[in-house]
Amino acid sequence: MERKGSSSDLVKTSEDVSNGKKGGLKTMPFIIANEALERLASVGLSANMIMYLKNEYHLTNARGQITLLWWGAISNFTPIFGAFLSDSYLGRYYVIALGTFISFLGMVVLWLTAIIKEARPHRCKLDSGNCQKPDIGQLALLLSSFALMAIGAGGIRPCSLAFGADQVDNPENPNNGRILQSFFNWYYASVCISVLIAVTVIVYIQTQFGWVVGFGVPAGLMLLATIFFLLGFGLFIKMKAKKSLIPGLAQVVAMAWKNKHLSLPPVDSNGWYHHEKDSTFTFPTHKLRFLNKACIIRNPEKDLNPNGTASDQWNLCTVQQVEELKALIKVIPMWSTGIMIAVTLSQHAFPVLQANTMDRHLNSHFEIPAASYGLFAIITLTIWIAIYDRILVPWMSKFTKKPRGLTFKQRIGIGLLFSCAAQAVAALVERERRARAHSEGLEKNPFSQVNMSAFWLVPQHCLTGLAEAFNAIGQIEFYYSQFPKSMASIGVALFSLGLGFGNLVGSLIVEIVDHVSSKGGKVSWVSNNLNLGHYDYYYWVLCLLSVGNLFYFIVCAWAYGSDEDTRIWEEDQAEKKGEIVML
Repeated sequence: MERKGSSSDLVKTSEDVSNGKKGGLKTMPFIIANEALERLASVGLSANMIMYLKNEYHLTNARGQITLLWWGAISNFTPIFGAFLSDSYLGRYYVIALGTFISFLGMVVLWLTAIIKEARPHRCKLDSGNCQKPDIGQLALLLSSFALMAIGAGGIRPCSLAFGADQVDNPENPNNGRILQSFFNWYYASVCISVLIAVTVIVYIQTQFGWVVGFGVPAGLMLLATIFFLLGFGLFIKMKAKKSLIPGLAQVVAMAWKNKHLSLPPVDSNGWYHHEKDSTFTFPTHKLRFLNKACIIRNPEKDLNPNGTASDQWNLCTVQQVEELKALIKVIPMWSTGIMIAVTLSQHAFPVLQANTMDRHLNSHFEIPAASYGLFAIITLTIWIAIYDRILVPWMSKFTKKPRGLTFKQRIGIGLLFSCAAQAVAALVERERRARAHSEGLEKNPFSQVNMSAFWLVPQHCLTGLAEAFNAIGQIEFYYSQFPKSMASIGVALFSLGLGFGNLVGSLIVEIVDHVSSKGGKVSWVSNNLNLGHYDYYYWVLCLLSVGNLFYFIVCAWAYGSDEDTRIWEEDQAEKKGEIVML
């Protein structure tokens, strides 16, 4: 059940959840299963991918890390297009379904690279120094699998969270904010549990049974994710797409420029600005006032139809459109503070290579796979979410008088602080590992194991988990609260966009560090030989950049003002008075 509000969207009423016909908690297994299985499959592939690129495709450490960062960047850029497609044309359900199927195809192609021997260079001993590099065709097949999985992620990641929120969001419920926060937290926790399984079970399968089985299992899981989501078709509330979302935002810029010669009407003047009938927005806000010219009525007889609508929508914007663009522009500085922490959260490959040189035995019979140490970040994140949501929030809300305990900005800032600490600890641990390797005479033998437990890597992973728990969830909630529901997917996609830029910046940092540190014939800090390189210096670079970003965030947070959820958007208001429409 949905109803038509004053905007062009279809928005749900509280009856959608309460009448039991559509939406509500019964839809959560289908949504969460789809997202969890997708993450289980994709993370199960990416966690150990540096070893596949190094051992099977003979890429260097730096080149393998850069390749994975580019894959991550594209996977986080495509959600912007997925959000545009869902919010403007197809709707979230169909974009998620399409993205799931494309991801499945990508995993099948990757599986084929492991099955077909000709798809990879000939096997050789890496320490021989004369391993064959992959040819154009082999690289093309490998990269096409990455591209398909990235496109699929672009359909799933910006829409899944917002689609789930559509099923439980009920503005008429006084506890709606608390319910949404719990949904965001537990949704994120369920995803983290799937990631936990991925970096343990899937990585173990790859290590023990080889790449054919190790890549076949994720492909099978992705097939299950597709089936699960399609089975819930009749239970979901499906928000109708808004036909002119992003073009409408571009229209505001174009019309503001076209009307730049016009003078702004007196403050709070009524009748000068175009707005929809019965709209709560009768005149625009005073911030970014130059955009207000986009909705000025120049000639009522020519610009408006008898019913008050614009005679030509490309010559006159509504106040709502102007305010939506202002909301997007306003969050950009805050969004940019998430790029640097995205760099630190994407440091998966190098810790795997470090763990591979350390003692990973849990006992005399079992050795933990090098790629599985990332599970400590996930465990920390999941445990912290449970403690924060169920214990700390009720306790802190008594003192802060805020139902969420901490504000969005406080959570984001605390996450940035933990990310600084994580990189500092990573640098200190690598310094110790390298020193022990030298004391044991392993400078020129990078394949020998250093007499040092890989559990030394656990503290940095735990700090990274805390950083993500505070910052990532804080960012997602922040974006969701600052935009109208018609822009919910774009709001969530901003987080993915930040991760994408973080991957690009991370690859640029690796390129610069590798190039500058190897000048004059010196050994690169990110050399293939970890014992001769200086990965500790690389981590210190990340730490210093993270500290600078923390101070930048403080300035942006101060300039932004209040981050409390005060949405008064047109469709939110319409939920209380719209016309009921049965689908």
